Amino acid sequence: MSDESFMKLALLEARKSKEIKEVPVGAIIVLNGEILSQAHNLSISKNDPTSHAEINAIRLAAKRISNYRLSGATLYVTLEPCAMCYGAIIHARISKLIFGAYDLKTGVCGSSINLHKKECFNHTPEIKGGVLEEDCSKILKDFFRDKRS
Repeated sequence: MSDESFMKLALLEARKSKEIKEVPVGAIIVLNGEILSQAHNLSISKNDPTSHAEINAIRLAAKRISNYRLSGATLYVTLEPCAMCYGAIIHARISKLIFGAYDLKTGVCGSSINLHKKECFNHTPEIKGGVLEEDCSKILKDFFRDKRS
């Protein structure tokens, strides 16, 4: 499957968030072409500020393979990760990060800061942003527009 195909699955997860009034972000983790986990934001529902789509997907994938290291895996997420999620990506040793929409306020992979260019980390994933960017941005814009009205 292509990056776009996996991102479409992440968008399905984002829609699940939207349905339960969570910020619509979805994530998929893939290893050797197999989906290890699919998750979405649950911070509001769980009263847990760490329950971002990426963290939830990492937890599920690690459990599934019984290893906290996800070397060789690719994380697809509809929104550029924040600092917390980027830290989890590093600690999990995820090899590739593919994201959709850029986050000018809290995105750390090129938008608000470039954490992936810092030399202080012992792991740096390959990063590609802007995959299905319009679709990923639209679901977020629609969610916040509806929330304001």
